[in-house]
Amino acid sequence: MGNAYNVMAATCPSRTVLHRIGARWTVFIVNALDNGPMRFTELKAHIRGITPKALTETLRAMEYDGLISRTEIPANPPHVEYALTDLGRSLLAPLRAVREWAESHVPDIERARAQADAQR
Repeated sequence: MGNAYNVMAATCPSRTVLHRIGARWTVFIVNALDNGPMRFTELKAHIRGITPKALTETLRAMEYDGLISRTEIPANPPHVEYALTDLGRSLLAPLRAVREWAESHVPDIERARAQADAQR
C-alpha cells in the first residue's frame, strides 16, 4: 500500500504534523508524560526552562492534534491532568531514538561547532 502523503510537497498536510513534532517543547512534553499523567505544575517543574505561556500553548496544540488528553479532576482543589493518547504514545519510540542520538553525539557536535567557529 502506497503512502498518499509526501512531506516534500509544499501543500502536504504531513508538514503540519512534522511542524508540531518539531516544535520547541513538544519532544520534552512527550518524554515527560512517558511515565504517566502529570499536572501543569508538575510538567513545568519537570521541564526546566519552559515558561507557563509556552507550556500552555504547546499543551493546547498537542491536545488539538490528538497527541495528549486533558482531564479535569474534580478533587479538592480541582485540577487538570495531561496524558499521552495512543497517538502520542506512538511517538515515544521514534523520539527516544532521536533523544539517544542527540545525547550520544554531543561531543561530536561540540567539536564540529568549535571547528566552524575557529574557521570564522
